Amino acid sequence: MAKTIDILCIHGLGNHTDGTWEGRWETAVREAFPIPADSELKFSFLNYDRIFQETDLSFLETMRALAKLGWSGISSPFRSKRGLFSGVTDRIRWTAGYVVAWCADEEFKARTRKLMLTEIAKRKPDIILAHSLGSLLSYDAFAHDDAKAPAVSKVLKKAVYVTFGSQLNNPFVLRNLTNGRIGVLEVDFWHHLYNRHDDVFTRPIVNIGADNFRQTLTPFDIEGIADHDATEYLGHPQTVADVWMPYASLMGESRRTIKAVRGITGRREKEQKALLVGINDYPNASDRLDGCVNDVFTMSELLQRGGMPASSIRTCLDGRATAQGILERLGWLLDDPREGDELVFYYSGHGARYPEYGANGEPDHFVETLVPWDFDWSEATSIADKQIYELYSQLPYECRLVMIFDCCNSGGIHKNGGARIRGISPPDDVRHRELKWDTKTNTWVQRDFERINAEFTSDKEVFNKFFSANGATERLGRSSMLRGLSEKQYEALKKKEPDKTRGAYLPVIIEACRADQYSYEYRHGVTSHGAFTFNLAKILRDRKRISFEDLVSQTKAELADLKFDQEPCILGPREIVKSNVPWMG
Repeated sequence: MAKTIDILCIHGLGNHTDGTWEGRWETAVREAFPIPADSELKFSFLNYDRIFQETDLSFLETMRALAKLGWSGISSPFRSKRGLFSGVTDRIRWTAGYVVAWCADEEFKARTRKLMLTEIAKRKPDIILAHSLGSLLSYDAFAHDDAKAPAVSKVLKKAVYVTFGSQLNNPFVLRNLTNGRIGVLEVDFWHHLYNRHDDVFTRPIVNIGADNFRQTLTPFDIEGIADHDATEYLGHPQTVADVWMPYASLMGESRRTIKAVRGITGRREKEQKALLVGINDYPNASDRLDGCVNDVFTMSELLQRGGMPASSIRTCLDGRATAQGILERLGWLLDDPREGDELVFYYSGHGARYPEYGANGEPDHFVETLVPWDFDWSEATSIADKQIYELYSQLPYECRLVMIFDCCNSGGIHKNGGARIRGISPPDDVRHRELKWDTKTNTWVQRDFERINAEFTSDKEVFNKFFSANGATERLGRSSMLRGLSEKQYEALKKKEPDKTRGAYLPVIIEACRADQYSYEYRHGVTSHGAFTFNLAKILRDRKRISFEDLVSQTKAELADLKFDQEPCILGPREIVKSNVPWMG
């Protein structure tokens, strides 16, 4: 008896009323999908254009949306701000407008959600293909409590879901649609196809730690906006290898899933891994430090004393610690996370803070950054939160990531005859962004940057930990730009959908000093170390059991005894901060 595979296709934004997209998609899938001779494909198509055609957007609204989506969408160091608005087609502009309008309108989302779930229950697809905005609409529907209705959930649990050309992990969408976190869907398997050349605000999705999720890289670079074309995704050789061929191989084996064919066995033994970065030998002689490489070896010793295998520890030192070098190794550290994993990222070197341009083309906030060996005060050579949030913000909550920074981010000047400061100040042309001329006093004064998220919390201490005392700083390791809920919205969501209130993953972050202080080097006899790292290591060697919170508190006391004006800080989930350090001898 012939096996029929029902495929539901959900288009992206644009006028699809002429029906030409349907034939193109069907042809692309039929050519790529090697089904057995005794099977057949049945296609159905979901068109939601009529809902969006009822919403009129002005040119000004679409340009504002372009700024919101486009600016957040170029947070990768591999994309350039230059030319963001040049050559923008109407299709791209209106895509931005409708994505932003839909994210902000609960009634809008409710209408599309109802349409999606009704069609799923009616058509009972085996495979769901969702392109561009269609991936947002379908994800929102499948992740909602309404999808738990038996008529829907029964279908989804057996369905393969394929998203492509998707804006789902665009920071603006992630913040406003999913509270900073992409949830695990109750589907048989979710494939996310990502083309790095697709400029229609798309983003990769990594490290969500779900056994039924896999991202497939499908690079193609075609002149114009064809890099966003659905049929190019569907017929890509890697899509054939990762999606169509595994599915075809399961035909007639009803009790097996895509996970089985891929060799995904589910839970594995927990892993311990560490990436340790130290930079002494900066290109500029005046920026060079003495103790950072020593700090790396100290941390490696401590971790190995605590039972972490030497083979699980990678170091990145001096000239190899470029921005690209650090990011590549962070990719290794955070790859394929699972519950119970213990991960450590340690950095010893310079830190910095600089004013950055916002969506309106004017400087409007500060960015904290580590200072790689090749740092030149540009986004491409920074290790700021926007460079790494994609790697850690979706980690499973049960995975433990500890980030330790022995640097300062407020800038600094080396003190002649005294301890070196682990921070550098911006050159005057960069510093000029944060200044304005005050005609009343005839002096240069600081610009007043607006708070990034003034309603985040009324707790001043907590707010400062996420956005600094000025309220306008993207702090490292916080995923601060994904945390869009105000206290009022948080409480409302907690009552309605409590599972969504936790938001983006928060590591345990241990810093050598406050945001307004300096981190110093310490000379122990003739050997240089970071003052913070030296004292932290001394405590870890002496104590058999200590919590993260007490470790930082005792390190603070040790530094005070040595007359260092720096106070280590800690931020992280309360239950982890109060738990014992797992890697102790």
